[in-house]
Amino acid sequence: MALGAVSLVTDVSSEMVTAVLPLYLVLGLGLSPLQFGFLDGLFNGATALVRLLGGRLADRGGGRHRTVAGVGYLLSALSRLGLLLAGGAAGGIAAALAADRLGKGVRTAPRDALITLSAPPEALGRAFGVHRAMDTTGALIGPLVAFAVLWATADAYDAVFVVSFATGLLGVLVLVLFVPAGAPVQGGAPVSAKTVPAKTPVSAKTVPPRRKTKALADPVFRRVVTAAALLGAATIGDSFLYLLLQRGLDLSPALFPLLPLGAAACYLLLAVPVGRIADRTGRRIPFLCGHGALLAAYLTLAAPTGWPSAVLTLVLLGVFYAATDGVLMALAGPVLPPDGRAGGLAVLQTGQALARLVGAAGFGAAWTCWGPRPALAAAALALAAALAAAWRILPGREVS
Repeated sequence: MALGAVSLVTDVSSEMVTAVLPLYLVLGLGLSPLQFGFLDGLFNGATALVRLLGGRLADRGGGRHRTVAGVGYLLSALSRLGLLLAGGAAGGIAAALAADRLGKGVRTAPRDALITLSAPPEALGRAFGVHRAMDTTGALIGPLVAFAVLWATADAYDAVFVVSFATGLLGVLVLVLFVPAGAPVQGGAPVSAKTVPAKTPVSAKTVPPRRKTKALADPVFRRVVTAAALLGAATIGDSFLYLLLQRGLDLSPALFPLLPLGAAACYLLLAVPVGRIADRTGRRIPFLCGHGALLAAYLTLAAPTGWPSAVLTLVLLGVFYAATDGVLMALAGPVLPPDGRAGGLAVLQTGQALARLVGAAGFGAAWTCWGPRPALAAAALALAAALAAAWRILPGREVS
């Protein structure tokens, strides 16, 4: 719950910026869709390599998960100050975006490892559902705050960056005060290098201890990473979807920050129920069905856009995140040994993020060359092919 509170506050900060950034870069600074896609994909993909470092540092010794995660949260908060100081300078904006993505890359694997090490394997779907629900509450509040600030300041983007910076620092303070600094707990005992594993009977819900090996040496984990990367390469990014909706609806720029609210509200409502379903029925099927919802969103958006189709697109996007984000971590976590879990999850997240770099840059190029609707049709075909491949690649039996 404490980690969920940290994520809630931090997401208010980050989503304030995310909600206005496409508008600021494309409409305010005049970037083309190709330039925006390359910039967004580059920083999401290239800086994802830092996740490997964050995961490796967190796995070294007990109690480092919180410290490494805290450094990531602080770096992201400082990036908002960088956006404020950059003005319209391209170099300053690029540096601020890089700092934000670096912070996210450093903190994500240690944070998710803390969750997997603190909850029993058979309840990981629910645990991630609760965390993602709180995280999404922040994502729901963030665009509202951005909208209110823009309305109150006559579209002053600098004011959004100031409020976002202050909120991000509050999230770091919550982490320091309320998240324990000691080693995470799994099954009631601290997990650290000095812990002597107790002898427990092996049952359907007990996982025998695994030796620490390279994550990709495990064939089951390797198949999960491959499937996630294939699906990630066919994901075009939320920013493009919101830009397409804004253009299709001819929506006022002042109302643009409100678009993510529909997806965030749906995600908030479904995160915990879908997590429970995944714990009971297996996490493979919900994960694949979530990407099926994303495919339906692409097809809906490719048709002429009106308010009914726009609402449906946002709902499908919320279903996609509810069925994939935490579910993927719950699927992969038990496969990895406790003393290498942050590093293994970092490998998975890095592979997925690098694949999304390809997807974002490719869609930006296709939009620039062909126009938005042909580019969406191509993205839908790519996602359908990736879904068919992932259905065969993902392991049928799970460790839980």
